[in-house]
Amino acid sequence: QVQIQESGGGLVQPGESLKLSCVGSSFVMASFAIGWFRQAPGKGREGVACSSGRDGVTGYADSVKGRFTISRDNANNTAYLQMDSLKPEDPAVYYCATKWAPSCPSNWMFDQWGQGNQVTVSS
Repeated sequence: QVQIQESGGGLVQPGESLKLSCVGSSFVMASFAIGWFRQAPGKGREGVACSSGRDGVTGYADSVKGRFTISRDNANNTAYLQMDSLKPEDPAVYYCATKWAPSCPSNWMFDQWGQGNQVTVSS
């Protein structure tokens, strides 16, 4: 059974950085697409970044492009989301998700989800 555990959330000030980690177990991450999502209170879940397992191609939502970076360490079954220049509109619960697919799904539909990690940006 695929299991995903996120960590690294917390409270930062605007302009600061935070790095989220996503550790997978019971599956080979290199064969999976990895996505990072977020959900703010009262809003729907938003896909922010995706990494293809096959060729490492990445994709980002316009709202985070140039500020967030998704990466992965397949040898350690771990994915990351580096978040720089955090803004007051970035706070949300951030989720890591996986899909057994060679590429990032164009519809952002993923199959397995972590429990989520709170990110707060406040001065």
